[in-house]
Amino acid sequence: MPTLDETDVRILELLVADARRPYSDIADEVDLSPPAVSDRIERLRESGVIRRFTVDLDRSQLRAGVPVLVTLDLPAAAVGDVRADVVGVEAVEHVFVTAEGDVVFHARFRADAVREQLGRLVDLSRVDDYEVRIVDSVEWTPSLGGSEFALSCAECGNTVTSEGEHERLGGDQYHFCCPSCLAQFRERYEEFEAGAE
Repeated sequence: MPTLDETDVRILELLVADARRPYSDIADEVDLSPPAVSDRIERLRESGVIRRFTVDLDRSQLRAGVPVLVTLDLPAAAVGDVRADVVGVEAVEHVFVTAEGDVVFHARFRADAVREQLGRLVDLSRVDDYEVRIVDSVEWTPSLGGSEFALSCAECGNTVTSEGEHERLGGDQYHFCCPSCLAQFRERYEEFEAGAE
């Protein structure tokens, strides 16, 4: 899928609004058949535009603790490791890394054990400073407005245009900006595969 057309973008908008929307409803909205919508969604998933379908829980309904926004001021060398420590932790809902290199995350902690829970999540000796703020309300409204979609070359990171190359290796779809990048990537991939055997 080298480029996304208006129909792809509209399908994405409909899925962002409701990821469980039936393909038949989407088909009515974009004037396609349900199988054609299914094919497009599968191509979007294979290309990496859609990474997963998820559920947006209102944790306040589940009594899951106090919502907090944590900002961690870190040495540059620790950012990647600390981010990895926080991602995937059940209490953490959203993780961001700022341009300044701070790790910011939204989580739910027990009101009587915020510092203790933070200390279990992150080695505080690696943190220069941190701030924990109680969140009054949260609204998560993902949007496609103003977004320009472009695939990145798996080899060099450049934008993949309509002249780009696409290849499936080991069951995964990869995108390349040019034949040279595809050849370099394929060569390294084959060497890696040969070494793994």
